[in-house]
Amino acid sequence: MSEIFSAENLIIDPEKETRNITDFIIETLTGKLKRKGIIVALSGGIDSSTVAGLCVKALGKNRVFGLLMPEKHSSDDTLSLSKSVAEKLGISYEIINISPILESVGCYEKQNEAFRKVIPQFNSKWKAKIVLPSVIDSDSLRLFSIVAQSPDGEIVKKRLPYKAYLELIAATNFKQRVRKMQEYYHADRLNYAVSGTPNRLEYDQGFFVKLGDGAADIKPIVHLYKTQVYAMAAYVGVPKEILRRRPTTDTYSMPQGQNEFYFSLPYDKMDLCLYGLNNNIPNADVAKATNLTIDQLKRVYADIEQKRRSTKYLHLEPQIF
Repeated sequence: MSEIFSAENLIIDPEKETRNITDFIIETLTGKLKRKGIIVALSGGIDSSTVAGLCVKALGKNRVFGLLMPEKHSSDDTLSLSKSVAEKLGISYEIINISPILESVGCYEKQNEAFRKVIPQFNSKWKAKIVLPSVIDSDSLRLFSIVAQSPDGEIVKKRLPYKAYLELIAATNFKQRVRKMQEYYHADRLNYAVSGTPNRLEYDQGFFVKLGDGAADIKPIVHLYKTQVYAMAAYVGVPKEILRRRPTTDTYSMPQGQNEFYFSLPYDKMDLCLYGLNNNIPNADVAKATNLTIDQLKRVYADIEQKRRSTKYLHLEPQIF
C-alpha cells in the first residue's frame, strides 16, 4: 500500500467532474430552488473563483452575478484578483466596500477592544492577526496568540486568553455575516440563489461562520478536497495569479495563512491526512505520503476529530420542538 498511497489518490478527471457539478447546479436551481440564476461572492481566492467558473459553465455568464466585498483589512490584491475573475468569466458584478457597515456595527472597535485586553497600547494604527502553534511540533495544548505590529514596525506576540479570543471572534464574524446579508439582498432582487464556496476540508473542519459564509442555497464544491479544487480551477479557467496565490483567511489586518490560524498543516498535506482518515488508509502509508512521523500523524488526526466535535454546532439546523 505504501507505494500506491500518494497525492495521486486525489486526482480527478476535471472534465467529468465539471459535468457532474454543472448538472447538479442546473437540477438544483431549476428543480428544488426555482431560481433564475446564482450569486457568487468573489474573494480573489481559489474556492470562490472555481465556484464562479462552474456556475458560468452550468448556466451561462448572464445568469451569474458576482459580488466583490472588500473591507479595510482585506489584502491589497483582493479587489484586483476578484475583478480579474469576474471579467475573465464575463459576468456582471458589483463592488461593495463593506467597511462603513462594519464601522457602524462596531466591528473594528470591538476587535480593537479585544486586542487591547492583551496588548494595552494597541490602537487602530496597529495591525494584527491570531495564530496557533503547529500541531505536529508538540502534543501539548495549542493556545491562540496575537501577533501584532506597531506603526513603527515592532512585532509583539502574546497569548490570547479565552475570553478575549471569544470577543475577537465574535466581532470578526460580523465580516462574513455582513457579506452574506449583501448576497441575499441581491439574490432577492434578482430571484437568484446564493452559492456557498466551502471545499471539503473547510466544511468537514467547520472553517466557516454560521449564518455567514456558512449560509447558502447551494454548495457546489463541498465534496472536493482543496487539491481537487485547484485542478478544477485550472480546468474552468481561473486566472493564473489566483492559482499561484497562497490560501489566506484575508480577515485580519496582517497577512495570515489558513494553516497559521486553523488547519494543522498546509492544504496539500491536510487533504492527504483527511483522505487517509476518511478511507481507513494505514497510518504508515499516510505518514509516508505526508512526510510525517506516526506520532505527528496521530496528533493531526486528533486535531481533525476535535474540530469535528467542537464545530458540530455549526452544521446543525435550527432545533425545533
